Amino acid sequence: MSDIYNIALLSTGEVREAVERNIERDASAIALDKRVPHASIVATQVKYLQRARRKLPRMYEARCIIPPRAFEQSSSEESAERKPMSGGSVLDLTCGLGVDTMALARRFERVVSLERDEALAEVVRHNFALMGITNVTVVSSSAEEYVARCGDRFDWVFVDPDRRSAEGNKMVCLEDCSPNIVALMPKLKDIAPRIAIKLSPMFDCAEAFRLLSPAEVEVVSLGGECKELNIYTGAERNMLRIAVVGSGEWCFEPEAMLIAPNGGSVEEGDWHYLHIPDVALQKARVAIAQLAPYASIWSNNGFALSREPLPCELGCRSYEIVSIEEYRPKELKRRYKGKGIDIIKRDTSLSVDALRKALGARAGCDELMAITAINGKNYVIILKNR
Repeated sequence: MSDIYNIALLSTGEVREAVERNIERDASAIALDKRVPHASIVATQVKYLQRARRKLPRMYEARCIIPPRAFEQSSSEESAERKPMSGGSVLDLTCGLGVDTMALARRFERVVSLERDEALAEVVRHNFALMGITNVTVVSSSAEEYVARCGDRFDWVFVDPDRRSAEGNKMVCLEDCSPNIVALMPKLKDIAPRIAIKLSPMFDCAEAFRLLSPAEVEVVSLGGECKELNIYTGAERNMLRIAVVGSGEWCFEPEAMLIAPNGGSVEEGDWHYLHIPDVALQKARVAIAQLAPYASIWSNNGFALSREPLPCELGCRSYEIVSIEEYRPKELKRRYKGKGIDIIKRDTSLSVDALRKALGARAGCDELMAITAINGKNYVIILKNR
């Protein structure tokens, strides 16, 4: 057994005390420190506990055992906690490090969680005991084996399929992930009336509706990064939900994805504000539906311009515009040569590096500008620096 799964060693007082004493130290320094017992394993645990401090705060506080690969594949606790599921019982087909399982345990009376890797399953049991989680049963089994013999009924089934092939390549099609949810779906519907599927943000919302309609499809972002695409089957009708953690949630009919840009022009003039829709709105292709009542939007994944401030929080970053002008590098170079410029780019073939080079500028925050293509022309939007 690898040391990263060796609970007998990792749970000894000697190792736990060594981890605690060195929790703020650099992991590479710990590994070379001959005074530290089992220095290599202590260094690994400290390294991943430090990384877990923000992503997995409950696990960090309990000083849980955190195997590196399981950590890299896990959700953050904040993302896991916000899933709109609750009830008496839930079957989690894909335990992993147990972050989603831990969140489910808060909202369900009984949780059965499957982990085919017996060593990782034992780590999860150990960690749950450290955190005082008592309503979860971790079963060492593949999803396919358990589902085939399952005679129990649950309120929900939750699954976060493995999206890597045996060769380590990313899998995007639902049928190619493990377990194959499309193949298991008939049996899963016998086990529970509702099924929640967590997928990569790369997965297409329209494809989710095509495969599993009627369903609720949810796109989740956190800190400006798209984290999850979740599908909830058993819905009365198709619905698309955008969840920007810490900002708000918005619901749309799937038809909102088909709304086209309004094709406005800069020459219409007097634009005072630039808005950048959150990545979740962009991913779901509903930025236009969200902002069209308030702003002129150049493309689904680009910028929106408005004359007035937005009336409420709509899931976007907003900037005050100083000026908008066509991209004329020689003129711009006279004004910005040598300055540090922070550049926001959308919908143009010009790269940020190429733009700075053309302007004789460098990376920095002396000035803030955006660049985009509007009706075939490149425009620079000078923004008020905060």
